[in-house]
Formats: sequence, C-alpha cells, structure tokens
Amino acid sequence: MILINVKFPVKPEFADRWPELSREFTEATLAEPGNLWFEWSRSVKDPNTYVLIEAFTDEGAGPHVNSPHFATMQQEFPQYLAATPQIVSHQVEGEGWGPMGELSVE
Repeated sequence: MILINVKFPVKPEFADRWPELSREFTEATLAEPGNLWFEWSRSVKDPNTYVLIEAFTDEGAGPHVNSPHFATMQQEFPQYLAATPQIVSHQVEGEGWGPMGELSVE
C-alpha cells in the first residue's frame, strides 16, 4: 500500500471554503478503484493548513496521478494555496487501518 500525507497551506481567504473547493477532486479520487482512503483534516495549530491522508493500492497510485481530475487539480489548486504543499509518501506493509496497540477502548 502507498501511504501519502500532504500538508496544503491554503490562503487565509480560502481556508473556510477549502472543503468545497476540493470536493470535486476528493469525490473523483474516492471513486478510483485503487483508492483505499482519502481524508482531509484541518490543522488545529494552523487553521489555514489542511492535511490530506490518502492511501492507494500498489497499482492504484499511478492511475491516480495520471487521471484527468489530478491534472485539473494541478491547474486549479495553486490559486488557493499560499505555498507548495509538503508531502510524505511511502510504500508500507498492510492493506488498511488496524487497532492501536498502545491504547484500547473496551
């Protein structure tokens, strides 16, 4: 599985609208057969930063970055961003989320 985390520094004037502005890209990505998850969160430290946690099957990442909606995102997103997004991308073992070993809720 390919696990990707991306920080998107959104311009302050667009921060509250980011879920709406990224909705079409998000929905298209979630519909991809190789997508395992694609979830946005807003930083509590900096409300102008959104963090995207996404995962793809080993075969799914290539079609994602070569998709028409990815190309559209590359053209449209820069106008809303304060800086280039920062990314961590790694191939990891596993197929999805698992229980946290250090904390258990009964």
